[in-house]
Amino acid sequence: MEIKRVGVVGCGTMGSGIVQLCAQSGYQVVVSEINEQFLNKGLTSIEKTLARLAEKEKISQQDKDATLSRIKGTTKTADFSDCDLIIEVALENLDLKKKIFAELDGICPQHAILATNTSCLSIIDMAIATKRPEKVLGLHFFNPAPVMKLLEIVKTIATSDETVDVSQKFGQALGKTTVIAQDAPGFIVNRLWLPFLLHCIRLYEEGVASREDIDNAIMLGLNYPMGPLTLADMVGIDVVKFVSDALYEQLKDPRYITPTLVDKMVAAGWLGRKTGKGFYDYK
Repeated sequence: MEIKRVGVVGCGTMGSGIVQLCAQSGYQVVVSEINEQFLNKGLTSIEKTLARLAEKEKISQQDKDATLSRIKGTTKTADFSDCDLIIEVALENLDLKKKIFAELDGICPQHAILATNTSCLSIIDMAIATKRPEKVLGLHFFNPAPVMKLLEIVKTIATSDETVDVSQKFGQALGKTTVIAQDAPGFIVNRLWLPFLLHCIRLYEEGVASREDIDNAIMLGLNYPMGPLTLADMVGIDVVKFVSDALYEQLKDPRYITPTLVDKMVAAGWLGRKTGKGFYDYK
């Protein structure tokens, strides 16, 4: 099967990035949001990002216009009826995602692949909400989707080899390196990254070192492009808490227990770059 038309459910930070990436890669893209306000906000974000790239001469004005012409926004799920692949990028709520998958299953053509961008939730639970579990899998992009080179392909016990093969070809067409993980908590990246990040946060919480010294030590000592606390601010402190709580609930491994400092930061609304304050002040 060849993917020609891609659907994206959700046009927030991750969704808009995936839409932009797919459209820049030559795919026709349909993106939905729950209302016109959120949809327009997401589409405007894509347009501004492409305008900046054109201003910096990283893409031509012609490429910018061509990319935007491939994107169609909608608030109607029925507009996914002719898509070959639909990527769900809704809030990390399993009941909501199951509802979306059941709705997509009744609308999309039988050959269509249904994918989720979840970073930690059980994909088989979404798959069984459909009548095509063999065509359901995880396509976990990383933020910002147009820049980060990795795509985690997550295979459930029901996902067919054909679905994985088509998804790998799709990932390669987007310029991604793909890795395949089983439908286990945290997949590959978050399963490995979270204990490291949470340990770095605990060092800061305990006063072992300053935030700057922790970040500089990791960047210069391990050749990382970004320090862990800076990266946490970029990802979102609330996201760090959600994923660590979810992994601890599933694994009962104390390495995934959310540090008290993270709980307090979320309660205070210090969520990182998106709120202007996290481990660092961005105001």
